[in-house]
Amino acid sequence: MTATEDAAPRTYGNFRKPRTFGLRGFSLGATLLLFAGLIAVVLAMLVSIWVALALAVALAVVLAPLALKDRHGRTLMQRGAVRLAWWRTTSSGGHLYRSGLLGRAGYGSCQLPGLASQSALLEARDGYGRPFAMITIPATGHHTVVLSCEADGAVLVDERQVDTWVAHWGQWLSALGSEPGLVAASVTVETSPDSGVRLQQEMAANTHAEAPDLATSMLGEVLAAYPAGSAQIATRVALTFSGTARPGSPRRSVEDMALHIGTRLPGLTAGLSMTGAGAAVPMTATELAEAVRVAYDPSVAALVDEARATGGTGLTWDEAGPTATQEAWDHYRHDGAFSVTWAMTEAPQGEVFSNVLTALVQPNRDIARKRVTLLYRPHSRAEGARVVQQDYKNALFNAQQSQIGQARDDVEVTAARRTTEEQAQGHGVIRFGLLVTATVGSADELPAAASAVDNLAPAARIAVRRVHGSQAAAFAAALPLGLVLPLHTAVPQTVRDAM
Repeated sequence: MTATEDAAPRTYGNFRKPRTFGLRGFSLGATLLLFAGLIAVVLAMLVSIWVALALAVALAVVLAPLALKDRHGRTLMQRGAVRLAWWRTTSSGGHLYRSGLLGRAGYGSCQLPGLASQSALLEARDGYGRPFAMITIPATGHHTVVLSCEADGAVLVDERQVDTWVAHWGQWLSALGSEPGLVAASVTVETSPDSGVRLQQEMAANTHAEAPDLATSMLGEVLAAYPAGSAQIATRVALTFSGTARPGSPRRSVEDMALHIGTRLPGLTAGLSMTGAGAAVPMTATELAEAVRVAYDPSVAALVDEARATGGTGLTWDEAGPTATQEAWDHYRHDGAFSVTWAMTEAPQGEVFSNVLTALVQPNRDIARKRVTLLYRPHSRAEGARVVQQDYKNALFNAQQSQIGQARDDVEVTAARRTTEEQAQGHGVIRFGLLVTATVGSADELPAAASAVDNLAPAARIAVRRVHGSQAAAFAAALPLGLVLPLHTAVPQTVRDAM
């Protein structure tokens, strides 16, 4: 290609959700139930036609909740199960949380609520001697370290450089599948109003006592006007490792996991520097506690910035949680703020450009604080090969059910075959999801925030739905805490996939 030729814009896509083996759109569990019911009906016909008819009606009634789906792919049975779980939660008072001196938390502390209530925080040092905070979740045996990144941004950046960043990001994600003990990762981009404290401290430190009156007046106007309407963007990457027992090895202790993670961090942070994430530095225990505290109570953001400028806040993990929360069916109230969380139900379809999520992660005037979290769960090389091969077989089976071929089925088969080829060439296979949390100062601002997210999601080529009955868990999962939601459910993931 000559220097005068323009390269075609690079596109991305082929995001696939593995399809289960089922008949005519039924799941595996529904298909097996259908076959068993049909056999029972045939056998009942040998006894009485009325008995067979009654069994057929009962089978239709049982299969209807498994067959009827909404536009997000959720069956009637799944929605009914969520309603039942929510009724049990509200009946037992599980949607309420009170901490502090007059609360129910132990020792008068402000522990985190919900899934992170039993979490603990430990600070250690990595191979470079940098301190890092490690969150431990005893229920799952997971240990999480959080990296703070100074993303460069794509403004005035050459398109070829952006493509290079995306390529390195793909390689970094692919390498997570071979990272020893790593089970999940997340990237959180949080936008919030800038309090102006940092600008004030910077000006105060660099202003000369004998500066001209004009310069001093101009700086005063800048200090008064610039923070208004400006936004602060924070990017954090959470890496979750498992300390559970392995074949031939016992369960690793917290100290062993701190040593293991400390030796892996230099390589992981060095790989992020090539992805456009800028300098990736592990967050200390105080920094992580401050970030979580501000997330649950945004009103203390300015106080935290002021304390950082004068020596630090000294917050501990027992002080990072809210003093009171109340979970509703479609929103979450924590201290003096209200939040709503949405979950992605459909990845971008077709080919997309590298800036497909730009509008979603950028600050929005209708949302005071917005948090967009990408959740990743990498497959190992062996698991990835098995998943893509099974997905290809299921796509072929679904395409062969119809005597007249459909274009959608042909596209599904082609995409599944392409995925198997890419995996065979050494590419990684990773599961991913997306959560969007909008936080506002009052309940009256929730409709405007919900309308903003509903407009931003189609622009990002994704489909989202409001998380009903699990707003507290979704809010915690969107924070860089290393919570792997499928492992905190009562029904195993394999059973839910089959149903």
